[in-house]
Amino acid sequence: MSEIIVIFDGKCELCKNSISWVSKKLKISAIDFHTADLSKLELTKEQCAQEVFVVYENKTLSGADAVALLLKLRGNRIAALIIKALGPVSRFGYRWVASNRKSVSVKIISRLVS
Repeated sequence: MSEIIVIFDGKCELCKNSISWVSKKLKISAIDFHTADLSKLELTKEQCAQEVFVVYENKTLSGADAVALLLKLRGNRIAALIIKALGPVSRFGYRWVASNRKSVSVKIISRLVS
């Protein structure tokens, strides 16, 4: 299996809890974008401040697509399929969560993931 690199917001509780949850069943290299040399991955801090990125098999995916890939590789194929099938709805939901990381709703979701 190719290396799985996940670039995430290390200051976001939901992000950190999600990385921990994924890591329980999947070997990943998790990189906090705040401290990373993103130029090697051809990404910017501005991009990474908006959404998660996954680099796998010479492809870079972001947002809901990155989440779906991680779920699939972790063995949660049905959840990954639902995210992919919902397409624009999943992308909208991801953007909402990413834009409201400090809200009560997202904090509750974060506790459920931990």
